[in-house]
Amino acid sequence: MFESAEIDHAIDKETYDAEVPALREALLEAQFELQQQRRFPVIILINGIEGAGKGETIKLLNEWMDPRLIEVRTFDQQTDEELARPAAWRYWRMLPAKGRMGIFFGNWYSQMLQGRVHGEFKDPRLDQAINAAERLEKMLCDEGALIFKFWFHLSKKQMKARLKALADDPLHSWRISPLDWQQSQTYDKFVKYGERVLRRTSRDYAPWHVIAGMDAHYRSLAVGRILLEGLQQALKRPRVHPEKVSAAPVVPSVDQVNLLDSLDLTLRLEKQDYEQQLITEQARLSRLMRDKRMRRHALMAVFEGNDAAGKGGAIRRVAAALDPRQYSIVPIAAPTEEERAQPYLWRFWRHIPARSKFTVFDRSWYGRVLVERIEGFCSAADWLRAYSEINDFEEQLEEAGVIVVKFWLAIDKQTQLERFQEREEIPFKRFKITEDDWRNRDKWDDYRAAVGDMVDRTSTEISPWTLIEANDKRWARVKVLHTINQALEEAFEKSDKHKGRK
Repeated sequence: MFESAEIDHAIDKETYDAEVPALREALLEAQFELQQQRRFPVIILINGIEGAGKGETIKLLNEWMDPRLIEVRTFDQQTDEELARPAAWRYWRMLPAKGRMGIFFGNWYSQMLQGRVHGEFKDPRLDQAINAAERLEKMLCDEGALIFKFWFHLSKKQMKARLKALADDPLHSWRISPLDWQQSQTYDKFVKYGERVLRRTSRDYAPWHVIAGMDAHYRSLAVGRILLEGLQQALKRPRVHPEKVSAAPVVPSVDQVNLLDSLDLTLRLEKQDYEQQLITEQARLSRLMRDKRMRRHALMAVFEGNDAAGKGGAIRRVAAALDPRQYSIVPIAAPTEEERAQPYLWRFWRHIPARSKFTVFDRSWYGRVLVERIEGFCSAADWLRAYSEINDFEEQLEEAGVIVVKFWLAIDKQTQLERFQEREEIPFKRFKITEDDWRNRDKWDDYRAAVGDMVDRTSTEISPWTLIEANDKRWARVKVLHTINQALEEAFEKSDKHKGRK
């Protein structure tokens, strides 16, 4: 895959000086058009052989374009904060917003290649990392991102010649880094696994560009032209209206029977039983969160449900069992301007808890397949795609030791009406009722169908849904606490077995 990059490529200074001014002007125009349109972000991944001009080229791009609109991110060794979360967390937090450019050094490809070359893991783990990279990039591109992937290359002979020339030059020997010497010893392995990665991950939506790195003029013009052509094509692309995006039809249940119909909403707890069971489950949760095994885990609880189903009350009973320093509650409303400039999962990745911590989501990423689906805020293709993206997201959480507990609090239509009326009549509850609540009630059947699809497609062995019969608030609160406790105990038991096998 690197043959063309290993032959001599050179641009003389006269040709270079003649072409650069027009290229710079065109790149600046494209960059400012990108900022004006704010339709998509640009992500530039920098990889390849040490000494092939990666840093010099990006430094030059910052000179050619407006650096205020470019975010250069370098991912070195993981920090303690990053090690306490899923591997992709460090990248999600640094994604550029729509209208901006992000340049990533030490990205996910660097991590997987260095790990394999230095024997930290074997081929199966490398293949898993490759698959994860493909899924991440596919999602980012589906959300509108424009991705450029550059591999800067030198042949083994070229790399050794460069190192010798620098080592013999007293004025420039300082430019040789420890990584240069290290890669001179591992070159063959690095190129072998690099070929494997490029072959597996060069896709139509995010292809690799191999850049011959020996001649500075050639590589600078090559990178500049690739960026310019890609930007210009993307900026000219017409906007796609959600209603014009084709997607396979969603077939409703033939007999109109829904999963929610299977719930027994008459289940109740008497006050005395409730108070006894509530304090028992709260004490159990407090004990489990202080268990030393929690240091290997984080906990996330997702609360979805009908309006007025009692999510807030259930969350308060969970929080009452814990030290406020242990948990955070994240209420999810309509996205802000900052959040709309990012992929929809971005605002949830930001709140992934560190190990031993607990995050409660009052509404969640499932808004994509519920309210956004029903209100037409995204296309059918977007919300249908979201099921697999959400499953992948939750699988990444599970692999990192995050325990995800998901609740749908269900009430019947009459109970909802009574609670709405109560909220309107009682002054201190009036803030809980809005016009949106009444409007959503008119779409009761649409939400019912969407919930059935959501559970069918995202209730997995990794992250199952728990449906809560919530006509009786006491029953619902105790069942929520009991389910969280059971999930913690099962996760501890599983990790104990895994630890014992090591």
